[in-house]
Amino acid sequence: MMRIVLTLALVSLMGGAGGVAVIANRFGGDLPDYRALANYEPAITTRVLASDGRLMAEYAIERRVYVPIQAIPQTVINAFLSAEDKNFYEHSGVDFVGLFRAVVTNVRNVGSGRRPVGASTITQQVAKNFLLSSEVSIDRKVKEAILAFRIEQAFSKDRILELYLNEIYLGQGSYGVAAAAMNYFNKGLDELTVAEAAYLAALPKAPNNYHPTRKAEAARARRNWVLERMAEDGHITKEQAEAGAAEPLVVRERDEARIVRHAEFFSEDVRRQLQARYGEEALYKGGMYVRTTLDPRLQDIATDALRNGLINYDQRHGYRGPVASLPTVNGWKELLTAIPAPPGLPEMWRVAVVLRLDPGEARLGFTDGYGGSIPTAELAWARPLQNGRLGAAPRKPADILKVGDVILVEALKANAKGKPYPNGTFALRQMPEVEGALVAMDPHTGRVLAMVGGFSRGRSEFNRATQAKRQPGSAFKPFVYLSALDHGYTPATIILDAPFVYDPGPGQPLWRPKNYSGQYYGPTTLRVGIEMSRNLMTVRLANAVGMDVVAQTAERFGVVETMPRVLAASLGAVETTVMNLTTAYAMLVNGGRRIEPTLIDRIQDRNGKTVYRHDQRPCDTCLASQPGAVPVIVDNREQMTDPLSAYQMVSILQGVVQRGTGSKVRAVGKTVAGKTGTSNDSLDTWFVGFSPDLVCGVFVGYDEPRSLGGHEAGSTTAAPIFTAFMKEALADKPDLPFRVPPGIKFVRIDRHTGQRAGPGSPEALLEAFKPGTEPSDAQVVIDGSAPTPLGADPATWGAAPADGTLPPVGGQVLAPVQAPAWEGAAPVPSGAPETAPSAGGLY
Repeated sequence: MMRIVLTLALVSLMGGAGGVAVIANRFGGDLPDYRALANYEPAITTRVLASDGRLMAEYAIERRVYVPIQAIPQTVINAFLSAEDKNFYEHSGVDFVGLFRAVVTNVRNVGSGRRPVGASTITQQVAKNFLLSSEVSIDRKVKEAILAFRIEQAFSKDRILELYLNEIYLGQGSYGVAAAAMNYFNKGLDELTVAEAAYLAALPKAPNNYHPTRKAEAARARRNWVLERMAEDGHITKEQAEAGAAEPLVVRERDEARIVRHAEFFSEDVRRQLQARYGEEALYKGGMYVRTTLDPRLQDIATDALRNGLINYDQRHGYRGPVASLPTVNGWKELLTAIPAPPGLPEMWRVAVVLRLDPGEARLGFTDGYGGSIPTAELAWARPLQNGRLGAAPRKPADILKVGDVILVEALKANAKGKPYPNGTFALRQMPEVEGALVAMDPHTGRVLAMVGGFSRGRSEFNRATQAKRQPGSAFKPFVYLSALDHGYTPATIILDAPFVYDPGPGQPLWRPKNYSGQYYGPTTLRVGIEMSRNLMTVRLANAVGMDVVAQTAERFGVVETMPRVLAASLGAVETTVMNLTTAYAMLVNGGRRIEPTLIDRIQDRNGKTVYRHDQRPCDTCLASQPGAVPVIVDNREQMTDPLSAYQMVSILQGVVQRGTGSKVRAVGKTVAGKTGTSNDSLDTWFVGFSPDLVCGVFVGYDEPRSLGGHEAGSTTAAPIFTAFMKEALADKPDLPFRVPPGIKFVRIDRHTGQRAGPGSPEALLEAFKPGTEPSDAQVVIDGSAPTPLGADPATWGAAPADGTLPPVGGQVLAPVQAPAWEGAAPVPSGAPETAPSAGGLY
């Protein structure tokens, strides 16, 4: 009744000129400035998109996508006009005809219990929503009417309607018609049916009263009323209204084709960068469009590769027991429902309870009432842990499971040999305790194509790709050897592989690094030293070149910010992230050009203006190019190392895969190179490698560092993940060789002696040399007992020595060495793991 009285009072007050004057005098003086609407910028959702334009994430306080009136379909406009203000284009802010009709209707409905009919125009709603509060009072209604008149005088009808359709709240966290269309129907505005547009127009009065599922009957009735109004107003035919009313009201979640899966770690890093760069206000209200570098296909491959690798490692180390145990299987369904699933459970895994144990299978029950079974073959990995040691593999389900055990399972269609399983067959699973990370990058641009920061972000938000600093172990060694290549050494330089003792100073024990095999191999080529990951050769080489030179290389490539000038650091006793180390390797394969890793290609503001672009290379001819002409892009990036040295290192790392500790990676089946890494006591394990156009870094380790096991190393934990990723990522790519820079000279040598190889030599290969550095009869064996850095000027990189001989590198000139015969030498099997030995307090 109060609303009726207020409405009648308003009509009376506005009935004559005198009343209007009184109202204007009383309420018009302290009204908000309606002219602010001219510069109004509503809070808009920031949208983060993958490189193919698919949605990754949205950040907003009010989920809104602002759409100009010209881009809003007429069907949507007509639906809202019929539902809210049929005379919008005729009145001047207040619809007196509609107001009188509402008064008459409300008088007729007195005592009927019906909700009073309102008569606010769209312009009045704009005045209330933008400039006033929602207070129910005659003062507010009068101010609303005055502002409506003023707004109509200042703005066009289309501008007023545009503000209304983009500002109005339509439920489900949707502000504006574009967000509502997506949130209710997973459609753009131009894809809505007449019935769907009518439903959206039914929502402004009270979205919660017309919820499509909780209050479906009321929602359909309100939608159908809007359809009737549209037909009455001539916007649609009677037949269209009837057809729309017959449509079921079905809401649809955004389908997976439009939303990138498995990108939670990536999106969160983007969010942090946006907030740091532009602030919280711009992030959640600014409506930025952010085009990221993520490749959804590679992201899916990376996620699967890392998860499967962590699961495989975890299964090698036994079964830790059930998630929980039910005291009884009577009423098991209700008991099982009360047990929460572990955080971050993979989509295809389910929680089940063991109901019966037969000799050949375990029978299961699920919360939905259905059952299944686990055959004994799918329990074979689940060796029980007994006092920290693995027990025997189970021969029957009762060896590992008990009735009432609550376990994790995954549905299977076939066994490991491809033989089909019947429906309802499952395999036992457990959430791995070990963690890891994977980064895949374009080595030429620094664009991060895929990034996985752990087994599941649902389990832990910590991103191990960018936030975890771990020791790279032998994966650091390429930068020791690169320092040598940049300072006069060659892949055929002979380095002594022999015991080494270092005195770190008073009060500290002597440091005696060892090779993983415990053997010494005598004079050996630099190439073989890194292919087989020889610790003693690396230490001696680092000492000969000088740790200051090695540290400068590591810092220049961004492996570490500040590197300690101690010899133990040459074996990877430093801390870095997967992102940093992967970026450093990328600068090897791209010819030594500096790149900055980026997750973001471009950022546009709400008006479409580009405010950030990652690629800053100048291209004056890009816009002026003739059709078919290739524009010239100037590569102004810093040269981080001699391009010839970079290629030599790429060639050596290719040898790591072909003959050395990374031989398991040959399963990729394409041209790849890389290096394993294992820190002391197998706390951190790595594989970082690349093809000519894709670089990938993998880390595996526990969040709280502890040994992964005496027989675990980068070659057994990280390398299989790298292999799985690269094999699928490169499956549809041609097998390209690594690019050779101008100036490299290939000479056929014996990889062990470093001397030119004769015909038929079984250990011969084509080695890459800089001009003038090819092998000669006299050889220098680098002893490395004392630092003798060359201090070569980067300006001379690639230049041949004036006299055609190698520069002095320290050490003793020996007679030509024909073979690495050394007391105690023993071959190391291809693919053997490596580790950095104890640093004696230097770590």
